Amino acid sequence: MPTISPLSRPSQLSESVSNTIEQWICDGSMAPGVKLPTEKALSTQFGVSRAVVREAISRLKAEGYVHSRQGAGAFVMARPGLESFRLAGRGEAASDDVTADIFELRYIVETAAAALAARRRTRDDLAVMREALVTMGARLACRGDGTQADDDFHIAIAAATGNPMIQRFARFMGNQFYASRVPTWNEEGHAEGRAQDAQDEHQAIFDAIAAGDPMAAHAAARNHLVQAAHRLGMKTDHWDKEIR
Repeated sequence: MPTISPLSRPSQLSESVSNTIEQWICDGSMAPGVKLPTEKALSTQFGVSRAVVREAISRLKAEGYVHSRQGAGAFVMARPGLESFRLAGRGEAASDDVTADIFELRYIVETAAAALAARRRTRDDLAVMREALVTMGARLACRGDGTQADDDFHIAIAAATGNPMIQRFARFMGNQFYASRVPTWNEEGHAEGRAQDAQDEHQAIFDAIAAGDPMAAHAAARNHLVQAAHRLGMKTDHWDKEIR
């Protein structure tokens, strides 16, 4: 195992520990099947408390890098990191490049989902979408927070595809991007017209899906995601050049 130095910045300790161990696993320093050092040993080597090490190992378990054997300790998975999926670590999420990459993934999935929803939606699906739209409209009227209804609307579109995997992915993506919706619905977002713009874009997506028009639904979803990216200061010119 590589030599390590004691860590600083307590608020990031468990993440730093888990990221370091993850790197050892990924670069082969800790091979599949290898037993991790004990909590006590890792605590001493990293210069942190055992509670920090315990949290770090829990992260690694959740992300599919290690597993525990009762009474024996933690071991590197046979195929580490391939049994779960994460977009970025919390530290990485602050990166503009990572956020842009994630948003492009959302663009690819949600435009296709809107087109598929236009083909497969049921009356119940439309009712759920309409309810989210009405809620956002009410929040718009009182300059309130429509963030949750915004998220619900996109999840409802995914549900209308009839594919539960798309719906699960939309929920996951919604959680990743929940904070990015807030500037649309906060006081400044209302004052600058971002909330109204987003609502108009949502209405266009709904109308196309309700009409059963896949091409229009795709186009409306594309416009919404492009405009949403622009509201976050992202460039999207390369999307059309590379995806079409």
